[in-house]
This record gives sequence, C-alpha cells and structure tokens, in this order.
Amino acid sequence: MMESGVSFCNSCGEQVGVDANGEVFVACHECFFPICKACVDYENSEGRSVCLRCGNPYAADKTRGNDATKVLGKQSTMAAQISTSQDVGLHARHISTVSTVDSELNDESGNPIWKNRVESWKEKDKKNKKKKAAPKAENEAPVPQEQQMEEMQPSSEAAAAEPLSVIIPVSKSKLGPYRTVIIMRLVILGLFFHYRVTHPVDSAFGLWLTSIICEIWFAFSWVLDQFPKWSPINRVAYTDRLSARFEREGEPSQLAAVDFFVSTVDPLKEPPLITANTVLSILAVDYPVDKVSCYVSDDGAAMLSFESLVETADFARKWVPFCKKFSIEPRAPEFYFSQKIDYLKDKVQPSFVKERRAMKRDYEEYKVRINALVAKAQKTPDEGWTMQDGTSWPGNNSRDHPGMIQVFLGHSGAHDIEGNELPRLVYVSREKRPGYTHHKKAGAENALVRVSAVLTNAPYILNLDCDHYVNNSKAVREAMCFLMDPVVGRDLCYVQFPQRFDGIDRSDRYANRNTVFFDVNMKGLDGIQGPVYVGTGCVFNRQALYGYSPPSMPNLPKSSSSCCCCPSKKPTKDASELYKDAKREELDAAIFNLREIENYDEYERSMLISQLSFEKTFGLSTVFIESTLMENGGVSESADPSMLIKEAIHVIGCGYEEKTAWGKEIGWIYGSVTEDILTGFKMQCRGWRSVYCMPLRPAFKGSAPINLSDRLHQVLRWALGSVEIFLSRHCPLWYGFAGGRLKVLQRLAYINTIVYPFTSLPLIAYCTLPAICLLTGKFIIPTLSNLASALFLGLFISIILTSVLELRWSGVTIEDLWRNEQFWVIGGVSAHLFAVFQGFLKMLAGVDTNFTVTAKAADDAEFGELYMIKWTTLLIPPTSLIIINLVGVVAGFSDALNGGYESWGPLIGKVFFAFWVIFHLYPFLKGLMGRQNRTPTVVILWSVLLASVFSLVWVQINPFVSKVDSAAISQTCISIDC
Repeated sequence: MMESGVSFCNSCGEQVGVDANGEVFVACHECFFPICKACVDYENSEGRSVCLRCGNPYAADKTRGNDATKVLGKQSTMAAQISTSQDVGLHARHISTVSTVDSELNDESGNPIWKNRVESWKEKDKKNKKKKAAPKAENEAPVPQEQQMEEMQPSSEAAAAEPLSVIIPVSKSKLGPYRTVIIMRLVILGLFFHYRVTHPVDSAFGLWLTSIICEIWFAFSWVLDQFPKWSPINRVAYTDRLSARFEREGEPSQLAAVDFFVSTVDPLKEPPLITANTVLSILAVDYPVDKVSCYVSDDGAAMLSFESLVETADFARKWVPFCKKFSIEPRAPEFYFSQKIDYLKDKVQPSFVKERRAMKRDYEEYKVRINALVAKAQKTPDEGWTMQDGTSWPGNNSRDHPGMIQVFLGHSGAHDIEGNELPRLVYVSREKRPGYTHHKKAGAENALVRVSAVLTNAPYILNLDCDHYVNNSKAVREAMCFLMDPVVGRDLCYVQFPQRFDGIDRSDRYANRNTVFFDVNMKGLDGIQGPVYVGTGCVFNRQALYGYSPPSMPNLPKSSSSCCCCPSKKPTKDASELYKDAKREELDAAIFNLREIENYDEYERSMLISQLSFEKTFGLSTVFIESTLMENGGVSESADPSMLIKEAIHVIGCGYEEKTAWGKEIGWIYGSVTEDILTGFKMQCRGWRSVYCMPLRPAFKGSAPINLSDRLHQVLRWALGSVEIFLSRHCPLWYGFAGGRLKVLQRLAYINTIVYPFTSLPLIAYCTLPAICLLTGKFIIPTLSNLASALFLGLFISIILTSVLELRWSGVTIEDLWRNEQFWVIGGVSAHLFAVFQGFLKMLAGVDTNFTVTAKAADDAEFGELYMIKWTTLLIPPTSLIIINLVGVVAGFSDALNGGYESWGPLIGKVFFAFWVIFHLYPFLKGLMGRQNRTPTVVILWSVLLASVFSLVWVQINPFVSKVDSAAISQTCISIDC
C-alpha cells in the first residue's frame, strides 16, 4: 500500500522492468497499474488486452506489429477482472504474531544495514522460489476433469461475473443544456462587470464602489461552487451480487470486517437514549456478526454513559434476534415503534404481532430504566459517583482520569436469548490529564482507531455521530459493493453516505436538511475525485487513515512533498522537514519490502521494524505497529485477551501521540474543529478517491438542531473550522500542489469549503446598501440604456435557468433550493461573520473559542423546539438588517409621496433591492416571533407605528441633502423675468 522505490508486478510479483527506452515499463497510462511486460504479453495472448484495474486498453507496443490494443467485449473484460479477485478482492482475516522489539537495536542512521539485509532476503527468496518451482513442475499430477469443472464453476456464475456497482451518468439531454447555460452565464457576467466598471455613479461613488467589490466576490464564489458540479453522476450498488460472490452457502462469509465508531461527549446534551438507539441499530445490522464490532467513545468519562451502555447490552440480547427474525426497518427501537405506518406490511409470520407487542413492552421498561439513570445523574454527589462494588468511578474528574475500556459483548460467550452470537460492543474512554492537548473529537476518533486495531483490526471503519442511527440495515453491504470491488475499491479511501434527518418541520425553515449540498454538490464531486468527508456516515479504508498512498499511484518525485504551488528546483526545507521526509521514505520502502519477503524469521522482522523506527510514526506499541502491516486486517487467534486489553489501554494514553505523526499525517487530522474536511482533503491529496453512495432507503438518519439559535451555533462551528483551515498550512490554496494528485475541479471545491465564511463581509455590506440608498435618495446603478437593460435581464434569466436545470438533473425541489438560498443569507450575515472574526482573533491574539456540543432533541413534542427563543449575539446582525431595511422602505415611500410623480420611478429599483433582503431574512424574522398565534398584535402595531413616525421624521430632517441656500434662491428668482 505504501509507495516504494521499486515497482513490482501485481500479477507475478517480479520487478516491472524497463522498456526499450530504458524507462520504467508502463502498461496502462490511465491508472499506472504496475504490471510487467511478460504479463502484458500473456494477457494479450489470452485475448485480454485491457487493464485489470480500470478496464482501459493497454498502450500499443511499438516493437510488436500485432494488433494488441483492440478493445474486447465487456464479457472478456469482466472475466479478466474476476480472475484476479481471489488475490485482490478477498479481505479475509490474517493471523499475525506479536513481536517484541529490543530498544537497543534501534539504529536511526542504519539505512545501509537494513537495505543490505532486505536485498539479501530478496535474493534468498528468489532462489527458494526457483528451487520450489522445479520439483513442483515435475511432480505435478494432472488435475481430474471433474475438479477442473468445480474450480471453474464459481467464476462462470453469472452473479460473480457482474460488477458490484455501476455508474449512471446524468443524461446528455439534461447535462448538455445545464453546461451550456453555465458558460452563457459566465459570458454574461463578464459583459455585466465590464458595463458596471465602465459606468460609475459619480453622485454615489462610495456606494457604487462597494457594490462592485461585493458583486465581484459573489461571482468568484459562484465559480467555486458551480464548476465542481460540471460532471455529476449517480451510482447503483448491487448487494445481491456481493452476496453471490463473497457469501457461499456452507462456507464462512468472506465479507470484510467492519469496526463501527460512535462518539459521545456529554450525556446531558446528547441523551443516552439517543446514543443507545444508535448502538442497537449497529448491533442489529444485516451483516455477519463475527465481522461487526461497535466501539463507543465516551469522551466525557460519564458514569451515566457507562451505565446506560450496560442496560443497552442487556436489551440487545432481545432486540437483535427480533430484528433479524422479522427483517424490520429501521432497527433503532425508538424510531421503529414511532413509525406511523402499517407495521404488518410484508410480515406474514403469525407470531409477529404477539412478539412485537412483547418487544414494545420490553423497550418501554428499558426506557424507564434509562430515564431513571438520567434523572439520578442530574445532581452529582459531593463525593463523586460510586460503582456497584463500592469503588469510586474513575471518571469523576472528566479532565483528569485514566483510560477505561470495557468489553460488554464479544465473540466468545456473548449470545442473545436464542443462543446466537452477538457482535462485539466495547466502551472506551481515553485517558485525560491536565497539561495535555486532547484535540476534542479528532483525538477521540484517533484513540478509537488504535483501540480497534489492537482488539479487532477490521480493514474498514464506519464512524457515526451518537445521534445518527442505522436506518438501512444493508447500508454496510452497499458500501462493501465499492470497497471490496477488485477494480473500484483499490484506490478508495472512503465511501460517504448522505446525511438525512428526522424531526425537522415540514417547511424546513432553517435548511437543516442541507438538501442542495447533499443531492447536488456531492453528486457533482462524485464525478471528479469523490465527495468530501462530512464527519459521519462514512466507511473508511483503514490503510488510508494510516497515511498510506493508493497502491496504483506512481511514486512522487522527491520535490513532491513540498506544499508550495510553485516548487523551486532547489530544496527550501529546513533540516527537520528533510529528516521527516527521509523517515517517511524509509517507512514506505520498509512496508513494501516486508510484503515481498517470505523467508525470514520473526527476530529479523522485529529488528527491521525497530531499525526503521516505526514508533516515530505510529507510536510505541509493537502490537499496533504489527496491525498496520496487515492490509486485510485481523488479529492473532492465539493472542491473550488480557494482554490485548492492556495494550489497548496503553494506546489510549494521553501521551501516546507525542512525537508521532498522529493528527499530522495519520488518522483524523488536527488543527480545525471541522476535522472531517481536513482529513478527507489530506487523503485525496495523496491520490485517493472517494465514492458517494445514495441507496434508495437512506442509510443513516440523525437529529438536527431545529431551534434558530442552536442552528446558528452549529453553522458557526462549521464556518470557524473552515477559517482555521484557511489560516493553516493545509489551506487548499497552496497545499498539495506538487505531484498533481488533486484534480483542479476538486481543488476548487475544497477552496470553496474554506473561503465561504469570508463571503459574510461583502454580503452584510450588500444587504445594508438598499437601506442606505432609500434613506439617502441615491442608487448604485446609473440610468440604464437598452444594452444595460438587456445585460441585466440576461443575467437574471441565466440565474433562473441555472437553478431550473440544476433542479432537473438533481431531483431537488424548488422549495429546498429557496430555503437553501434564504439560509445562505441568514447564516452569512450572522454565524459566518462571527466565525471570521473569531478565526482571526485566534490566530493573532491566541483567543481560543470553546467547542459547544449541539443539544440533541429528546422531547416528544413535535417541533416543540422550533419556537424556542434563546438569546445569542448571533441574532444581532440579522435583526439590525431587517429593521434598517424596513425603515428604509417606509422612508422611501414617504419621500416619494412628498416628491411627486417623478420620484416613483427611481424608487422601484431601490424597493426591489430592499425586499430582496427582507424576503431572504423572512425565516429569521419568523424565528424571532416564535409561534405565530402567540405573537401579540400590539407588538406588530407599535412596530409599524414607530417605523412610520421615524420615517416621516427622517424625510422631514433629511440630513443627507445639503441645506437650502436662501441667498442663492433669491438671486435665482431675481434673474427670472416674470
């Protein structure tokens, strides 16, 4: 998986070699799949002259005169892909031995030593292979015809010969006009700005210049947002084909194991019942139980979370068999029992009604026990919490406590009420000590990566927020259709699912569903290099989290590690950076060579690992280091469980990550509260791709903060993380240009994710301009000519057509688009504005802002939280904009009434401008009012009256108009001949 200095053929294992020009032989110039010339000739002789990975034809060999580059039919292409699935696609668990490392053998300057040892091992390995090959050829007995038929039968099955997923591109009838309108709009924007810049308004030059700057920035933001959606695609996964290929009757399942991560911090803000439903939906997922492990991270070390998990593990023994017996959906009990549908649909078992009624009664009793624990936890005893055995709870001080791990369910001895095996359930609370930086959620996720690697080491990881339950029990199978595909999954770092939410009001007042982002933007990114990582509902390739590069990527040049967009010929790094790069190259070569060598003993392997100083990258744990070398995952079956638990406690220590690459190159990346964007960006800069999976039934569902204040704080946290990335070394404007592994449109998308908060500055200025124009009687646009009117009309039409055609290929409704537009203004003038200032305060003055956990709804009242008013400073800017624009409209009409008929013409443009702002802020205004039927009428009357009085007084005073010079007026009158 790591890059190396020598390329080896993925078919025969020998070196790729060089071509006639003395350069490294490259068969496929599309994906650079490493394969030697001999294997290419063999594939051509067998009638398979296409790349095993991407399906593109091999480059023609000029030294041969044959027609070796003909593209064969789809069947032969697929047969060639399937023929390698036994080596590439199967992710069976491997058995490893835990090696101990003698620290005295470390030799940081011993590069020649291990290189010579590796070369000697490789020579010995080649000689042994040759010796084994000769007797094998002599003693090889003819295989009976029946056995040959049995061996060929699986590959000839129709299901195994079909792809696990297909790409369904958007039809040209929809995408062609969409792209044409985008180009037209770009041209119109150029003509529009040419007119605006060449026609200044001298009477209001300051207002005109401000509007020009704002409009240019809006156009730049539109380009960043629009062009990554140039090639949207849809994908379809075939779970039945996955089962036919990896799950054969009478044989153990060959599906890859998956470790589930669930993160929680504060059980009072994130109710334990919500977290418990997420855990129960994971334990009941439609996947082999021996392949599923659930890790719950309690970063607050709360005894309430621990005790609720005890109750959850006990209830799971009843809930899991009930779900699998009757194939119910969803498998989170709270949301299953609250469904307002016919639960008898497709349930033909006569005992279903009786068992459902009994299960619902058991769940209500379980809820009573959980709620009792919550009520008890409301008041913490002075002496702290005490466990049942009388000992003090280790996490009484949430900022100073040891690491805690408890395995509730496991693969040995944990069975449900019907005697069936249950998935593993593990409670984890990492160590916290004063003086250590714990990196919040990103640090907790990295601790889970290490714990899971020691205990189960599944090759894939699925992380979920505590309020996102599994809504589709086959979601993991959907992801495996991509990750386990021998062609598609080879370079995949993760499979991202869209976020879907429960409990949102029907009109989605504050755009909580983010439908435009998840159904439009993410589809567009899937057609480039893949969607961005959004923090939850994502299945990771564990090897990608370890900082490895994709297996098919060619080596980067030595200057590729530079982050500068214009790398110079001479190295500009300091000594420390060069030392880190050298160590990284050592690690790459070591892992590759370890995989190529077969004949060496464990002592030599331990010496090599120690000599390469793996611990400087992964930390001081030989067990964990061994797990990183297993591409297909797995732990030793002979390993002592108590020893593994001790090692797991060690790897979650608060000082384990010191002087390592954790958070810098490995795992979740530190440096921003939106660690998700940063983590996905780093992976794709290494050349990894991602996939967007949208099953018909939503894979996961969560709860969203529908209250206005909580929603704004959530958006503030996201925007602040983007500003932090912008001010860091990982800014997409300059990071990762060398090597060219991040595509141009993908980089534009990442730039958009970190610069969008800065749109708040021109946005709040642009929303203030209408009121100023109405109050001063000036305007930012001069008198329009016919050409100018045509430009303005063309711009408005192109904006409307872009939206309509976007709705046409994405399936998003016009209401979703309008809500997204409204909240873009609401969030832009409030949360995004505060995020920009907080980000610069943190950089310049070191003033850090605390991470606030968004409260999860636990109230049964439908939309009850929607009308709650929680005062926050984020409400001030939008409220001020609404007031001044309303006052400006009243003042404008009052001025027009006093000014006569000629004043109404210029007023139309100004009022339209002001109403554009008011209509966009209307949901915010409704949020301030709370319930409409509770808004006092007297408040509305007084507001209208005060606005009218103020406007009339303003018109009478009119401070922006110069005072009348009576002497000049009298002189003018004298000169008039009456």
